[in-house]
Amino acid sequence: MAAASMMLPISICILFLRFFSSSSLLVNAATSQFSNLTLKHQHPYPDSIAQDVQRQVNESLSRRLLLSTQEKDLCQTGNPIDDCWRCDPNWAQNRQRLADCGIGFGRGALGGRGGQIYVVTDSSDHDPANPTPGTLRYGAIQDAPLWIVFASDMTIKLKHELMFNSYKTVDGRGASVHITGNGCLTLQYVSHVIVHNIRIFNCKPSGNTNVAASPTHVGYRGRSDGDGISLFGAQNVWIDHCTLSSCTDGLIDAIMGSTGITISNNYFSHHNEVMLMGHDDKYALDDAMQVTIAFNRFGEALVQRMPRCRRGYIHVVNNDFTYWQMYAIGGSASPTINSQGNRYIAPADADAKEVTKRVDTSEDWTNWNWRTDGDIMVNGAFFVPSGAGMSVQYEKASSLDPKSAGLVDQLTLNAGVLSGPRNTGEVTAKPGFNGGGGPGTTTYTGSPGGKSGGDGDGNFFGMIFGSGAAPPTKAASASASLVLSLSIILVLYTDCWGESFSPFFPLL
Repeated sequence: MAAASMMLPISICILFLRFFSSSSLLVNAATSQFSNLTLKHQHPYPDSIAQDVQRQVNESLSRRLLLSTQEKDLCQTGNPIDDCWRCDPNWAQNRQRLADCGIGFGRGALGGRGGQIYVVTDSSDHDPANPTPGTLRYGAIQDAPLWIVFASDMTIKLKHELMFNSYKTVDGRGASVHITGNGCLTLQYVSHVIVHNIRIFNCKPSGNTNVAASPTHVGYRGRSDGDGISLFGAQNVWIDHCTLSSCTDGLIDAIMGSTGITISNNYFSHHNEVMLMGHDDKYALDDAMQVTIAFNRFGEALVQRMPRCRRGYIHVVNNDFTYWQMYAIGGSASPTINSQGNRYIAPADADAKEVTKRVDTSEDWTNWNWRTDGDIMVNGAFFVPSGAGMSVQYEKASSLDPKSAGLVDQLTLNAGVLSGPRNTGEVTAKPGFNGGGGPGTTTYTGSPGGKSGGDGDGNFFGMIFGSGAAPPTKAASASASLVLSLSIILVLYTDCWGESFSPFFPLL
């Protein structure tokens, strides 16, 4: 009798049970939004980053319209990255301002901001396991943040792949810097790297030797593929204003969970497989890959992969695709491809007019989210959308039109390595580590230890579209929510009705 008197009223029990049943749905919905956040620098709302890029472009173009003709000729192109720093006549005295100018998924890349200036004075690469001070390799492997510049024009012929440590900027402004040879640039399990204004070409496979990856670690490296720039589990990376051509494998490859990447203002030419995004169709961690490809010019003698995507979210915006032999954008394993405001100029070959290609797949790709929004198709080019890219709902949900598609010439005007008088940004510092890079910089101590510097990740923007990526942890999250909900229901059921069956239970 005492136990019965402690039971809750039937009406209250029903309200509690209905509340927790409905709240469990809310829990599942909330966890599903974040269950695909498998990498540290992955953004939960990728479409908001894509829209922010368009907002920055439109704002920069609007500012340009308000300027006089003379002011426009001086610096304002409407390209938000270039307009951020090139309008400053004293940019060479404040090089690290560049780190504030990134856009897209790689906008949080700090590079060597806050670190000391390191001046490359020696173009040699005699011993990859024990690099000489003053060489590019010596600066790239240091533990401390460094802003790496070049004392003069130089061609660096690498003996083996050049391994990067985190928090590095390679800044080729003010000099004509060419990198070629064996292996070229490798960013493996590092973060916050900026590569700017460098020519990279004729990179060949190499390896089966010891290579330094930090001042305290020399490891045996197998044979590399011969990529121009290889990202392997790298995060927060920005590659800007580089000219890349004629490498053995890819010009830029990002695999094995790389994310938080912006590839902007580059010029690609004379190459077969230009860019690969994603390691393997079955490599689930690449679901978290997020890449912005903006303001690039895809030039002469290119064949395919601009890019070729596996899984992930790829935003292709305001690029000029002037040539391809097979296709421009390809993919497999259901990547999200968001194509906005690009110009696609098809080749003369009637069998190669299609911009897109679903590569080597037997699965049904009609639900893959491939969107085209405001792209310009020339010479018979056509884009085959699928999934949400075909829906009226997607069109209405977009709050920004890609108004800049007609201005692709202007936005990609300076794609590739920047030209100009060499005395504008000539480096006159002494070899090696040399002073700070502007306000807030620190002195390099040379002491061994861990990497330094904050993440500097930008604030999140509001969500417009969901990711749609298949999260590796979704089942675990849903199971945890279900167990929690059932446990609460069981407690309430026992408290309300004890061991007896309730006729109200079917109402839930």
